[in-house]
Amino acid sequence: MTGRPGLHTHEPTSVYGVLAWVLAHPWDALGRRWNYKAAILSSLMRAAIFFSINGRAGYRAAIAAMTTELCFRFATSGFYGAMTENFRRVEPPLAGTIAAMIVLPLVSHSLELLVHWLRSTPYLQASIGASVLFTALSTAFNLFAMRRGALVVGTGRRSLLEDMAAMPRLVALFIIAVARSCRRAWA
Repeated sequence: MTGRPGLHTHEPTSVYGVLAWVLAHPWDALGRRWNYKAAILSSLMRAAIFFSINGRAGYRAAIAAMTTELCFRFATSGFYGAMTENFRRVEPPLAGTIAAMIVLPLVSHSLELLVHWLRSTPYLQASIGASVLFTALSTAFNLFAMRRGALVVGTGRRSLLEDMAAMPRLVALFIIAVARSCRRAWA
């Protein structure tokens, strides 16, 4: 495995390399890199989504959906964050983004659907739909931020507070990058 020039890393830089590394060394790729930043941020954001969508079914249903999502996402999002971080060095970056946006939702939303179905979440279809949309946006943004050193727990990590302080700038840069990509695609 090779890294980008100038980086002292042995992380894979291809989609195939990342997937092979994760399958061959799951503890190193996911366990040691359990991303507490993703666990905290994702569980809080998604719990709010499930609470707001299920509020129509009453306060108890909204609290139950929120609590279920909070616990489920805190337990699993650290691993999904680690997987996202593994894709951050993939070249070309678009290949890493597309791979992450396919692999992560397939696994995470299948499990999420099962957990909420077993828990009898009232507005399950709307809740999962909103969560899938959030995943599409958050995965693309997280990879964008991770490529710039934010939200990582591996090499080049900073504190969560430092990452949060960088968020306004990163969000602005992300919006500009998406706008430029759309303009190039439609030109």
